[in-house]
Amino acid sequence: MSDVQDYKSSLSDTSSRKFETFSYLPEMNDKQIREQVQYIVSKGWNPAIEHSEPENATSNFWYMWKLPMFGETDVDRILNEAEACHKAHPKNHVKLIGFDNYAQSKGTEMIVYRGKAV
Repeated sequence: MSDVQDYKSSLSDTSSRKFETFSYLPEMNDKQIREQVQYIVSKGWNPAIEHSEPENATSNFWYMWKLPMFGETDVDRILNEAEACHKAHPKNHVKLIGFDNYAQSKGTEMIVYRGKAV
């Protein structure tokens, strides 16, 4: 049996907080993020981008960046929107979401840019 890891996470330390499954893994590089976007597109899910201040990131309410990209299949365009959101809000976390039309829920979501707490 493997040792259980303790992930240090604290409400007072915004840089230590975990948000979703991917946040327990090592940070993804650009190629791995691209592969995740390709997966969203291959499933036919609608991509969307949200952002939030690090101190408010545990809330269910994030700011939506524009409208969801209904039917968008161009991976570069999706990645460019995530980058544009990050440039417009460099202190905020930026989350990429894949909405599953069939299940009427999120198919996946991941933080693609981590902001810095003020």
